[in-house]
Amino acid sequence: MADSLFNLGIHYQDTQVYQPSLVLFERSQKLYRQIGDWKKVGDCFNCKAITYYYISDFSKAVVAFEDGAEIFKKIHYKKGVASTLNNVGNIYNSQGNYAKALAYFQQATLIFKEIGDIENWAAATNNVGLIYGKVKDYSNAMKYFTQAYAVFKKENKQERIAQTQDAIGNIYVKLGKYDKAFQSFNESLQIADRRQDKQLQIMALNSLGDLFNEQSAYARALPYYTRCLTYANQIGSLHSQAEAQIAIGTIMYRLGKSKDAVKKCRNGLQLAEKVGSVSMKKRGCDCLYQSYKAFGNTGQALYYFEQANTLEDSLNLSETANRVMNIEFQKQQLVDSIAYVQKEHIIQLKHKEEVERQEKQRNMSILSLGFILLVAVGLWAQLNYVKKSRAALKVEKDRSEALLLNILPEEIAEELKEKGHVDARVFNLVSILFTDFKSFTQTAEQMSPQSLVEEIHTCFKAFDLIVEKYQIEKIKTIGDAFMAVGGLSYTDDRSLKNIVLAGLEMQEFMVKRAVEKRVEGYPAFEMRLGIHTGPIVAGIVGVKKFQYDVWGDTVNTASRMESSGMVGKVNISETLYEFIKQEECFSFEYRGQVHAKGKGKMGMYFVKKSNVVQLVA
Repeated sequence: MADSLFNLGIHYQDTQVYQPSLVLFERSQKLYRQIGDWKKVGDCFNCKAITYYYISDFSKAVVAFEDGAEIFKKIHYKKGVASTLNNVGNIYNSQGNYAKALAYFQQATLIFKEIGDIENWAAATNNVGLIYGKVKDYSNAMKYFTQAYAVFKKENKQERIAQTQDAIGNIYVKLGKYDKAFQSFNESLQIADRRQDKQLQIMALNSLGDLFNEQSAYARALPYYTRCLTYANQIGSLHSQAEAQIAIGTIMYRLGKSKDAVKKCRNGLQLAEKVGSVSMKKRGCDCLYQSYKAFGNTGQALYYFEQANTLEDSLNLSETANRVMNIEFQKQQLVDSIAYVQKEHIIQLKHKEEVERQEKQRNMSILSLGFILLVAVGLWAQLNYVKKSRAALKVEKDRSEALLLNILPEEIAEELKEKGHVDARVFNLVSILFTDFKSFTQTAEQMSPQSLVEEIHTCFKAFDLIVEKYQIEKIKTIGDAFMAVGGLSYTDDRSLKNIVLAGLEMQEFMVKRAVEKRVEGYPAFEMRLGIHTGPIVAGIVGVKKFQYDVWGDTVNTASRMESSGMVGKVNISETLYEFIKQEECFSFEYRGQVHAKGKGKMGMYFVKKSNVVQLVA
């Protein structure tokens, strides 16, 4: 029964019918657990993860791959471990974390080679080539693609040949060798058509459309995108549908068919919003702006122009994160070269020392007496200096470590001291808190500069104590705004619950403070506060006055939660609500779909304490 369900799930996955395949893998996995077939349990995790990857649910894919890897390690199944490493590398590649992706792919190639699995070794080698292509090292990329292609050709693995030819074609496009790119893409499409594999067909057709679009041959690009859209509709791939719709709409605009362009790009933008792709939404808004502008609808053109600018900000944040991770990749690539140079330098030094040794021996007897005297004087002076400075050095060391811990989370500070740098990290689930004082400028005008600074210091000092109490990390203050993150040092339900408790306590402090100030006859600040949860990238940027910071669309959304909130309230996103709605210590007030700048309508909730709670340890 378990085998039948599993094989049927594979069939649905191969034919791109993804939701039923997930159900079948889940049912077969339960049966395999009952009979103790742990290899098959791991296979089910792997298959579920691959399906999540195909439908772009990357966070669930990573979790499923990690669960499968644990099973394979326990039963010492090396091929399963290597496959999982390769697949996790694909996830990091799709997220733009090339340094981590390369590390996972290289580990996979070593294990596949060790166990003699040549086909999968070639697949992982092909993935290594993809990473080199992403960082524009085209010669290395082509070297790895060629190695993989030779294996696939020898083994007559048609699907793998198609994928590798598509990758080679993309390198030729980057190098401006369009004829060779067309040959590679066309071979990939012929294989896809013979196999009637919709995923391969979509890949090849999209690449051919991009090739002619790159050359401004819009009439030649259009049929490829149109056919790509047909196959995407057949298998229900929202990501591919959105890409094709926006590509067709953009070509319609360039061909002077602005009304047709509006229809296609609007459809593509709606799909991109469902998928959550910021870059696709940006392309859709650009297309609608140009198309509406072309036939004189300035109102709609202005609206989509503003939307495109907002999305551009999000893309710039992502690009910043990618540059940080790309720096880490380049550093990793230099390691081997640096090690080689160091080795050569050591050899040269040894040779030089051997040549100079005999000459030094001649002079040694002459210098011995003076050297001994000099060393004695130096040792006495050094001992005296050490005794005087040891205490001072300890004080300075303690002061430096305290300052570092005041700037960075403890785990990050330890990594910085140990390695001299900090690797950028992806966190799949953290919570972001933003605060902002309402009517800050008007209230500040009623206060002297000294009293203004003292009042802000009093508020932010209280916030610092609150975030320390609830084990969340303060990131920065910008003017009258305060930002903190939960889930960096530990990620579970405690971090989500604690950041909401912290937000409620901050609002309690501000309300009480406002009452006290007004009784005394002084102006007082009122505060909005918003929280959202999701994935981010975190790392250190800068050399002088460096800063630990976080990036990602989650940060933008959390900021919108704050600006869409109300004074004295804690406003949370519907995403965070789904995680904490079972917590008995909170009560919630649904606000409905509230418009958020740059995000459209979003579900929001006000949260408050339902009874007295204890700090979650």
